[in-house]
Formats: sequence, C-alpha cells, structure tokens
Amino acid sequence: MDTEAQPTERDRSSRPEPEAVEDRSRFAFLSRITEWLPGGWISLTLFACLAFLLVLNTFVAQPFQIPSGSMEQGLRIGDRVLVNKLVYRFGAQPRRGDVVVFDGTGYFGDADYIKRVVGVGGDHVVCCDKEGRIEVNGRSVDETAFLYPGDIPSTVPFDVVVPDGRLFVLGDHRSDSSDSRDHLGSPGGGMIPVKDVIGRADWIVWPSAHWTRLTRPAAYARVPAAGQSKGAGAAHG
Repeated sequence: MDTEAQPTERDRSSRPEPEAVEDRSRFAFLSRITEWLPGGWISLTLFACLAFLLVLNTFVAQPFQIPSGSMEQGLRIGDRVLVNKLVYRFGAQPRRGDVVVFDGTGYFGDADYIKRVVGVGGDHVVCCDKEGRIEVNGRSVDETAFLYPGDIPSTVPFDVVVPDGRLFVLGDHRSDSSDSRDHLGSPGGGMIPVKDVIGRADWIVWPSAHWTRLTRPAAYARVPAAGQSKGAGAAHG
C-alpha cells in the first residue's frame, strides 16, 4: 500500500513558484542598490542609460563632428554625422563611393578624418582622362553630383594601384582637402589601411535642417572590378 502522503491542492498552491522567487530576489537586489545609491531609482536609471549609450557609442554607432570644409558641399563645417561602426565588422569591406571615418595616425596625422573612398584594394586609379575625370580600372567616373561646385577632380596628376587591404580616399572639396593625393610619397603612399577605418558615415544628424541619409553615389556603379580592365594590374611609379 502506498503510504506516502499526497499533497493537497492547497499545499501545491501555497508553494512559491521558482520564477516568482527569482523575480522577487532580483527586485530585492535592485532595491538594496537603490537604498545605497544616492538618488535611488532615478540615479540607477541614469546609470543604466549611460552604460547603454557607452556600449552603443563604442560598438554600434558614434557621432562625429565635421571640423573642416574638405567634404563640402555635402558635409559642412559643424555638421554631425552618425558613423556606422558595425557595417565593416563582419566581413564586409568599404566600397567605392562610401564616406568613411578613419584613424589617420601614421598616415595623415594623429586625428580622425572623413573622406570618400575612390579606390579599394587592387584598383588602378588615374587622374585624369582627356576630359579631366578620374579613372578607376579604366572607367571614367563622373563626380559632378558630389564634387564641390567649381572644383575639378584634381590639380595633382596621379597614377596608382591600390594595395590589397588599403583605400585611396579623396575629399569632395578637392581644392580644400588634404587626402591620398598629398601623401603619395609618405609611408603607405597615402593609402589608408582598411583596419584603421572606424566606420561608414550614414547620416547627417545635426543640425536638424541638414538631416539626411548619405548614400553611395551611382557614379561608381559602372566601375569594373580590379583586374578586369587593360593594365589595371600593372604597377606604376
């Protein structure tokens, strides 16, 4: 005969559910923190928000202020752009036309810079064709949609092949931009290591009147991949 006492419905209902005990324990822990913390729940909420913003700023997105006119007229002095820091972290690479923020230490100077990617690893970048346009892998690029009004693509001639893992970058305001053209004789030849790219500028977020999304210009869409044009793989001094 089974002599073990069977719990009644009342007995079962009076026992605390494990989840409920755990929830109360967490609440009690938070309550103890707020009792110790000056300002209580308000201070705890503020600290949680700050921690969230710190993680967001470090790993996801970060605002940058435009310090110069090198990217006018699209980006003006004082504009703040939101930089996507995740876009290149999972195998994706910067593409021609992207506006990127990078650490220029050892190449441009000990600061962060913002420029437009004109050439990626393996690309043959030349200035200029018979019509004064930049060529990438043998294809002329019409930059009038974003080039500063009155500027020409470059007053400095160049003929380079971008090493793998590097980027050839230019400012949109060519007559007021220190970029890859000005560092061709420097270590790295003015080419920025992809690993030093902080992220891609995706939005102008301030001032509100300038709020807009930064898209990749269609001018680069017809540029062939490196090595698909005659002479694209040849090194030039």
